[in-house]
Amino acid sequence: MLIAALLAAAFPAPVSLDEIAVYDRLDWPREVTECDRLAAHPDDPERVAEGVAQGDVDLVAARAACEAAVAADPDNPRLNYQLARVNGYAGSHDEGQPFRDAALRAGYPQSLFVVGYIRLTGWDGRPADACYGGELIRRSARAGRFAGLVGFPHYALTGRFAGCPSDQPRIDRDEIARFLDHAEADARGFYQELLVIHLRLRMDERMGE
Repeated sequence: MLIAALLAAAFPAPVSLDEIAVYDRLDWPREVTECDRLAAHPDDPERVAEGVAQGDVDLVAARAACEAAVAADPDNPRLNYQLARVNGYAGSHDEGQPFRDAALRAGYPQSLFVVGYIRLTGWDGRPADACYGGELIRRSARAGRFAGLVGFPHYALTGRFAGCPSDQPRIDRDEIARFLDHAEADARGFYQELLVIHLRLRMDERMGE
């Protein structure tokens, strides 16, 4: 019992899949803040500023700006995601977790993919959970996030979800094909187009035409 209690304290339960909403950008303000300028992810489809690569983020300035932005607009999933992003890069995963969870509960597409990847890999030091992480990545694909559109087929076709329940994540050839159709339409440049071609071939090999 003591060990279980210690583990629960060290690794809080993830956000329940039933708690995650369907994101609608019209529900949230989109004014550009200093947090957006300093901490937006360049590949976030919901960003309102250009975005900053991980290695270029000024962690001190970005954290201060995002803490102020979240204090002013505490429910905004974009700002919560960006504050969690800064904390994650700084290695402050425990401090960033409430903001990561807030963005996830709102179904923020970038957060669906990022938290899915974190749980799939255990990047934050907590135990990996490929089944839960895979379902989040699948939902990010359904929300149109390019990384999810190619990431979910990749993980599914390479057996990363072997041993998971049949519905978490659900692996369906028709849905994977739709993800790849969407990814093909959104692909930017030779390398992304080549990745989609490779995944289609892998799908046909593993799941039939």
